[in-house]
Amino acid sequence: MTSSPEPSTGASVRSVRSPTEAGHVDAIDGAVVEVRFPDGHETGLPAIGEILEIAREDRPLPLEVTLHAAPDRVRALAFGDTRGLAVGDPVTTTGSPLRVPVGAQVCGRIFDVLGHPLDGGPPLGEPRQSILRSSPELTRRRPARDVFQTGLKVIDLLAPLPRGGKTGLFGGAGVGKTVLMMELMQNTVHYHRGVSVFAGIGERSREARELWIEMEQSGVLPNVVLVFGQMGATPGERYRTGLAALTTAEWFRDDPGQDVLLFMDNVFRFVQAGNEVSGMFGRPPSRVGYQPTLAAEIAEMQERIASTERAAITSVQAVYVPADDITDPAVAELFNHLDGFLVLSREAASEGLYPAVDPLRSTSSLLRPDVVGERHARIAADARRVLAKYEELRDIIALMGTDELAPEDRQMAFRARRLRRFLTQPFSVTESFTGMPGAFVKLEETLDDTERIIDGGCDDLPEHALYMGGTLDDLLRRHHEREGEA
Repeated sequence: MTSSPEPSTGASVRSVRSPTEAGHVDAIDGAVVEVRFPDGHETGLPAIGEILEIAREDRPLPLEVTLHAAPDRVRALAFGDTRGLAVGDPVTTTGSPLRVPVGAQVCGRIFDVLGHPLDGGPPLGEPRQSILRSSPELTRRRPARDVFQTGLKVIDLLAPLPRGGKTGLFGGAGVGKTVLMMELMQNTVHYHRGVSVFAGIGERSREARELWIEMEQSGVLPNVVLVFGQMGATPGERYRTGLAALTTAEWFRDDPGQDVLLFMDNVFRFVQAGNEVSGMFGRPPSRVGYQPTLAAEIAEMQERIASTERAAITSVQAVYVPADDITDPAVAELFNHLDGFLVLSREAASEGLYPAVDPLRSTSSLLRPDVVGERHARIAADARRVLAKYEELRDIIALMGTDELAPEDRQMAFRARRLRRFLTQPFSVTESFTGMPGAFVKLEETLDDTERIIDGGCDDLPEHALYMGGTLDDLLRRHHEREGEA
């Protein structure tokens, strides 16, 4: 099957000029370059989204046409440093939008939005595809109705990832978003034999290098594609990194028909980059200072993350929550496009309950009896009921202790604390720091063990015996071994 048609209806690019026809730089304002085409009245201006180029010693500087300012002038966004440019410098047209490398050549590689390798490897050539593409037609889309098992107990039980759907990973700074995404990437390659595409939007160089080293050491790098728009890159590069990674994922879906797990870290930085670009072009701010095109920009990217009869793109998107305010306009807008929500809790992280997923605020559209089955839906509901009751009792326990509770409430609180500790789990990607090997737990085992805890099968065990492990049998075995040593 061929890939979806180019270009996108939302950012249509028509080739009306030959690549040899040229204009010149008329004005420079930071990353915004105004280009004048003297014959623009007769031959027409380059289309919105088309790439222009300015020759330089090492490599051409690309500019993306963003605004038609006059019949003979366009304003373009530079994908690189504009220092050294001068008014009058010649500008050539390319006749096409930004194109990124795709195909088998990108597996195991790290590159930026322009297709330049960041891993010291050989240059990436053809095939390339435009990043401005249309989303699949509604008749070709396949709804997300299957569970993508992650091997992480708290996620598979209470917020199962939809295969072919979009899941948001919401959390403030320092609660474990990136580490959780790294673990999901590793599990995808090891247990699902799929391809992972990672979009690092506004990533710090340190984080990018750590991710690369971790993927290399764990042996999963050959099945991972990493596209970075680093924090020091221009707003235009960071703004287009998400679409560049998505274009790569679409090739795997459409050509070889491979399932893809698409990670984005961090979607909020995509919004921030769009806000910077909007301010550069003089657009007035909207709510809380965000760009007026916020909803359209998010929708343009999210609507392209789709599954077809050929294969599925399953997306996990880390979303920074400013000041832990889940009602922030950017965060609220993203909620409209997601099938699942993983909310990370700072309180859980401070208690050492990793992954720090909030079990009561996290959910999934799949958690219905007709999708996951009667048993899964029932056990998940029981687990939420037990944990919710404990949340109600926490203030009383903090003031008066558990001895003042009614017997049934005391029993519920004890089981909730054991269940919450059972849902913690060591990660493979943190083994070098914690000394604890990672655990992958199958969904059926998670359901069996959770039901056993809720029914009182572990009431005689101390809470610490259920902390940071895999299946309940593994935890019991570890507990008995420690008791024997003591």
